[in-house]
Amino acid sequence: MQMYQIDAFSDRVFGGNPAAVVPLETWLPDDVMQAIAVENNLAETAFFAPEGNDFRLRWFTPVAEVDLCGHATMASADVLFRILGYQRGTARFHTRSGVLTVECQDGMYAMDFPASMPTACAAAPGLLESLGVQSGVTLKAFDYVVVLDTEAAVRALAPDFNCMATLDLRGVVVTAPGDDADYVARCFYPKLGVNEDPVTGSAHCEAAPYWAERIGKTDLQARQLSARGGTIWCSVRGARVILRGRAAHFMTAEITVPPAR
Repeated sequence: MQMYQIDAFSDRVFGGNPAAVVPLETWLPDDVMQAIAVENNLAETAFFAPEGNDFRLRWFTPVAEVDLCGHATMASADVLFRILGYQRGTARFHTRSGVLTVECQDGMYAMDFPASMPTACAAAPGLLESLGVQSGVTLKAFDYVVVLDTEAAVRALAPDFNCMATLDLRGVVVTAPGDDADYVARCFYPKLGVNEDPVTGSAHCEAAPYWAERIGKTDLQARQLSARGGTIWCSVRGARVILRGRAAHFMTAEITVPPAR
């Protein structure tokens, strides 16, 4: 079967966040999809298959299936529209997080995702220690969100991933006001086998509502400060967040999967 590797949230290869995408006609067994994700050793491998007039979309890290993934959704839409020639203006994906839609808009993909406003919380034991910081505003949604004062402080982080992996939520998003963007972020998911994710669409479902409320604007530009880096344009629309970005096609491959026994 065909597999594609797409660099999401980037207009060039070797930037953004790479995701593998495997289009299917019928579903593979779960253990086979998980094994493909392990073999790829990327933050996510996405699988989609037709479901009525829409598609069912699932995401796997090298460790587990996850509930929401932004960059692999963008990568799947890029494969669907640009490579497979999908003609409808909007792709609808049924997922563990409900129906997610993706449209092509002015050379970018616009993804309609659920917003998740983080709420203030006491720092979980080990949270600040895992980041090597003494203080920060601590919040939580499906990740812990730690707000620092400056972009430089976010860049300087050197996390202890063994300590971080003991936390109870999915991962840790660290964010601050940006020097040349509305805000910046770094995202860490050692429990999922991804110590630092290059660009994390789902994290901005948490960060964008926070910053929209804090700075009083609903259209935001965010930068993720990983080694690869990436830019996300975020529009907060009530209970939804529109995430926009570009994608670059790096690789087309043919994979061979043993037949089921």
